[in-house]
Amino acid sequence: MTTMLEPHRAPQEELAPSRAGARPGRRSSSDHPLWFLLPALAILAVFFIAPTVFNFVYAFTDWSSFKSEIGFVGLENFRDLASSGTLLADLRITVVYAILVAIFQNLFGLLLALLLERDTRVNRMARVAFFVPVIMSALAVGYVFQALLEPDGGLNAMLSFLLPGQVDVAWLGSTRWTIVVVALVHAWKWMGLSMLIYLAGLKTISDDVLEAARLDGASGWQLFRQVKLPLLAPAVTFNVATALLGSMNGFDVVQATTEGGPGGTTELLNIFIFRTFGQGLFAQATAMSLTLFLVVALLAFPVIAGLRRRERVL
Repeated sequence: MTTMLEPHRAPQEELAPSRAGARPGRRSSSDHPLWFLLPALAILAVFFIAPTVFNFVYAFTDWSSFKSEIGFVGLENFRDLASSGTLLADLRITVVYAILVAIFQNLFGLLLALLLERDTRVNRMARVAFFVPVIMSALAVGYVFQALLEPDGGLNAMLSFLLPGQVDVAWLGSTRWTIVVVALVHAWKWMGLSMLIYLAGLKTISDDVLEAARLDGASGWQLFRQVKLPLLAPAVTFNVATALLGSMNGFDVVQATTEGGPGGTTELLNIFIFRTFGQGLFAQATAMSLTLFLVVALLAFPVIAGLRRRERVL
């Protein structure tokens, strides 16, 4: 008796008839429907690209609410702003504010990430609680803290209850320390985002690396400084970059808490731009916004490049 064995067909041969109608090397238009991007590109063009282009144009004109025609004036707006001294003072305040926010936001976010690193139910609830301010309105956060930090506000009431004597500190009334207080408010709002980024970085560290360091006798501080912190370099770069860029373009928190006071010591450049627009001096305000764009590019991006080089070294 003989047996006939059929040769085994490869899966590609079985599927070949279903692809008989397709042309090799050609893709149908339905594979990559690029026209789905048109609504997003239209919104981007109308609300970002076009205003950016006009920003570079109107900064060199005399556009204002007091004139019916727009004329080209060259660098006159920038000369007027530089001679007034207000632009340079507000730029200095903006840079100081951005540095303070970057320090506080990353410090608080890293501490929270280290404290809530273990994946327990309590820690998960705490992570959610600290992330809630991130999704809240910045203006709402600013107005809440303005009410809390008034001399007869909630913070002084709580301190008066806990401490002997009446506490009536004007937390937003100091010309020296108010910018620090407002930077803390800004950092409090966004520290939940930094916490999540640092938590994601901590989760990528292999347990074998940590266990090897412990077996070598590393203490808790040495484990953090020599193992965890170098491996968190990409997270540090992202958090520092977002904190710097966000705070240098800050407006809402400071506007809600101090409106640039006391005595202009917290007047960020965006608040000055807002007031200038309100006065109808559109060209001068546009020149300020262009100046802010250049300052952000000159200060923030070299910091980001330095942090990226540090990542490669570590």
